[in-house]
Amino acid sequence: MTTLTFRAATLADIPALVALVTAAYRGDASRAGWTTEADMLDGARIDPQGLQADIERPRSTILLAEREGRLLACAHVADDRGKGYFGMFAVEPTLQGGGVGKQVMDAAEAHAAAAWQLDVMQMTVIDIRDELIAFYERRGYRRTGIKKPFPYGDERFGIPKRDDLQFEILEKPLVAQA
Repeated sequence: MTTLTFRAATLADIPALVALVTAAYRGDASRAGWTTEADMLDGARIDPQGLQADIERPRSTILLAEREGRLLACAHVADDRGKGYFGMFAVEPTLQGGGVGKQVMDAAEAHAAAAWQLDVMQMTVIDIRDELIAFYERRGYRRTGIKKPFPYGDERFGIPKRDDLQFEILEKPLVAQA
């Protein structure tokens, strides 16, 4: 097995990113992994316009993880008012649970600390995703108890199958990279 290589996404990567994130979270393909949201949400997980905005925004990087030129995983990392933001985290469903995601998280955290000197990383997670939250807690994130409403009616975030969805902010201190 070769090691992962990391790079920042470009506009040319948008179609592959849409396919990867959709496969990881929505529809039957996502059921091959454990991060599926297929029982909670239908519709799109991301759209090309949002990806373009994230790629072009200052202090924002969509980090791609590749092996031998093949896209395996991604994460969006940004400076959000002086705190790191970690989102759009996706690993090819058949590779979930094999350590790829942990490597992506490590690379994203190192990027936020080194590129922007941020000392905290935050993310939002649907609060009923207990198994996913437990994974993040094992990686050093802690529940803050701060909740944010799910954007019902905005199909850019999906079409909810439940009426009890909300986000919780998770947070982790970052160690500066020397």
